[in-house]
Amino acid sequence: MRIPAGLAFAFACAMLCAESAAAPAWLIPADKIYSTPEAKPLSNGAVLVSNGRIVSVSDERSRIAIPEGTRSSECRGVVVAGFQNSHVHLMGAPFENAARRPAAEIERGVESMLTRYGFTTVFDTGSDLPNTVAIRSRIDKSEIRGPRILTAGWPIYPVDGIPFYLRDLPKSMLDQLKQPKDAAAARVGVRDNLAGGADGTKLFMVTSPDRDTPRALLPEISLAAVNETHASGKLVLAHPTSIAGIRLALDAGVDVIVHTTLGEENPWDEKLTREMVAKKMSVIPTFKLWSYELAKQSVPQPVVDRLVAATLAELRSFADAGGQILFGTDVGYMHEFDPTDEYVLMAKAGLTPAQILASLTTAPAARWNEDERRGRVEPGFDADLVVLASDPFEDVRRFAQVRCVFRAGEQIYPAPMQ
Repeated sequence: MRIPAGLAFAFACAMLCAESAAAPAWLIPADKIYSTPEAKPLSNGAVLVSNGRIVSVSDERSRIAIPEGTRSSECRGVVVAGFQNSHVHLMGAPFENAARRPAAEIERGVESMLTRYGFTTVFDTGSDLPNTVAIRSRIDKSEIRGPRILTAGWPIYPVDGIPFYLRDLPKSMLDQLKQPKDAAAARVGVRDNLAGGADGTKLFMVTSPDRDTPRALLPEISLAAVNETHASGKLVLAHPTSIAGIRLALDAGVDVIVHTTLGEENPWDEKLTREMVAKKMSVIPTFKLWSYELAKQSVPQPVVDRLVAATLAELRSFADAGGQILFGTDVGYMHEFDPTDEYVLMAKAGLTPAQILASLTTAPAARWNEDERRGRVEPGFDADLVVLASDPFEDVRRFAQVRCVFRAGEQIYPAPMQ
């Protein structure tokens, strides 16, 4: 049962009386509060959090029972639920040797790439699994301020199908990349990955190891990997590369594709999008990645504009069909951290500010079966919150203008004064 904002006084008292005084509460004042993407915002209100949960949300501070010892946040603005970036890669210099690296160094890397932009949960779609688990462990132990981390660990590729753009990875990492030769090997690879701490599986459906010759994951291998992952209650994400890759993913029962497709002569048609929606496949568009990649290849700007416009049309058709969209940027592989361009491109694809906010909050919560505790600013929900400088419903660029971030009721950005 959801408790309406502003009518949570009794609920607040019950929660606070039951909780230990060991974890002081926060009172976060707000110019506006978007409890959900669709709800009318509350003005000049406040959010009370304690012991990692939202206790009360009100447009009248006087209606909130404020316990003794509550800290009052100096960070005021537009309060929304914590953001999820569903496509990141925790790799590169800031994250190497994570088990032994000084905590402050890793925290700086995490902050510059993720928390400063409001991400309280991230899904790492492929990295060195033990290293990513080490980062997650140190965050969970409060050695490092950072987001909740989910990871796909080591992805699965076609045999001899490591993409050309990964060839410059260290040999020690390339040797770990999984290229199962049959269904049995795929099942073993998935089990090993999950046992090592992965929260799902990522498949590369179609790759280009030499830019010209595509290689596809065999249907029996992808199906075995999907079934093994689903048997553990986890999701499967797929890098499609092309429409052929999307069709392979649909046949295998993949849950999420992590990119739109670039360079197709015929972008997604109504039949394809209807099938994707019918099979409950989610899409992470990663629009900014395409300009980033094409610039590396010195593609003329008019060509870049035409190709990117085609991917915007793909997402528009998917959204029009009722498809679920998840926000993601491929940051970590892409070294430009600021997500502003992604928000602008999503708006150009026809998404409203409410749809963009949903892609950051309620949609990933639903996709990961966490919608009873994450993605909303409501009593009883996890206190993962973002305070924005001003209203993103007036300008989507403002989604990236973050003043402060709370995760599980503790301020993780900016670092609070001691």
